[in-house]
Amino acid sequence: MKTKKLGNQGLEIPLVGLGCMGMSPSVNVNTYGKADEKESIATIHRSLELGGNFLDTADLYGPLHNERLVGNAIKGNRDKYIIATKFGFEIDDNEQLTWGINGKPEYVKKAVERSLKNLGTDHIDLYYLHRPDPEVPIEETVGTMGELVKEGKVKYIGISEVSAEQIRKAHSAFPLTAVQNEYSLFERAAEEDGAYETTKELGIGLVAYSPLGRGFLTGQIKSPDDFDADDFRRSIPRFQGEQFYKNIELVNEINNLAAEKGVNSTQLAIAWIIAKGITPIPGTKKAKYVEQNIAATEIVLTDGDMDKIEAIIPIGAETGDRNIYQSF
Repeated sequence: MKTKKLGNQGLEIPLVGLGCMGMSPSVNVNTYGKADEKESIATIHRSLELGGNFLDTADLYGPLHNERLVGNAIKGNRDKYIIATKFGFEIDDNEQLTWGINGKPEYVKKAVERSLKNLGTDHIDLYYLHRPDPEVPIEETVGTMGELVKEGKVKYIGISEVSAEQIRKAHSAFPLTAVQNEYSLFERAAEEDGAYETTKELGIGLVAYSPLGRGFLTGQIKSPDDFDADDFRRSIPRFQGEQFYKNIELVNEINNLAAEKGVNSTQLAIAWIIAKGITPIPGTKKAKYVEQNIAATEIVLTDGDMDKIEAIIPIGAETGDRNIYQSF
């Protein structure tokens, strides 16, 4: 797979990453259906075979179980992977979420040691603040993260779900490599609120989580009943009521355009993000979807293609509330 520079601090990654969140339940709730650890690890290994060595996890997922799964998957081959993980949702000493956000310097140092242990490594390639702590200046949290870089425990740092103003403040405290915000054809707040332009101006990479609209853009979702009873998407307004079926109509149009290109809607949605200079990290726990997602990096979209996509789902299109509190 082709690679690119993520930001201008020196990190080189493949054009598409692998989101690992769905590979394990979070707080006893399945994310995107039931997961099988053996199959998930096989998926990570298949991704590596195809050049997909950029893995994204977080201590929140589980909590902690997902980092441990990734640690098991990379064991013996740590140097072949680029590992990104996140902290900020507070986890207590009993490994339980408090549901508070903690960006205090002492918690930063505690969280990184726990993640290093979970991942079975002596360094984290890209360490994100999962959410800013409203009680702690973001410069203070990021300054402490910068100390981790100087200590060699972390190579590069980033922040997640942040505004343009927060990006500027954080970057002034220590150079950021990446900003990770939700971004897809169904979610373009990063463009609307200036975060996208700010990352380009400052030389920071933008990483898109949920680049397939939490599964909507795969074209495989036809009814709210397609979700398991405990699937967290049932609580997201975008997947409810009349809006659900309006979104299905948009997906059908994307499907038709994809068919004209000889690809599927998943691949077209990924290729569109890549064409905008953003790095998508679609999540999956199945090898066949990793193969499909990586194949999307070979798709070339013309200006005309981009215009057609934008005409179907333009910026500002109403696709329903994503519910920030359900976005991880």
